[in-house]
Amino acid sequence: METKLMIYLLVAFCALLGATGQIFFKLASEDINANIVSWLFNYKLMIGLFFYGLATVLFVVALKFGNLSILYPIIATSYIWVTLFSKTFLGETFPTFKWAGLILIIAGIGIITR
Repeated sequence: METKLMIYLLVAFCALLGATGQIFFKLASEDINANIVSWLFNYKLMIGLFFYGLATVLFVVALKFGNLSILYPIIATSYIWVTLFSKTFLGETFPTFKWAGLILIIAGIGIITR
């Protein structure tokens, strides 16, 4: 497989990991308050930080092999993942115009990465 494609796939995977982290952040937010202990011992928050941190490390590795101006827009696929995960796991609703926005994001990513 071509290196360029592998880097694109790695960055897309980073977006997936980051979106997973965001879902855990949302779940963690239900259990936090002004007490710092509620933050420090919140396992959902820790899982979210793990996924988000792993995504960041892998993205830095990918940047070694590609241009930021090309790779960073691929991170925008996280909007797609967050939307799908929010609908699936959190029961959030998404009207038609929001789905249209996601289609525009996909089109934009396609244009930038060509």
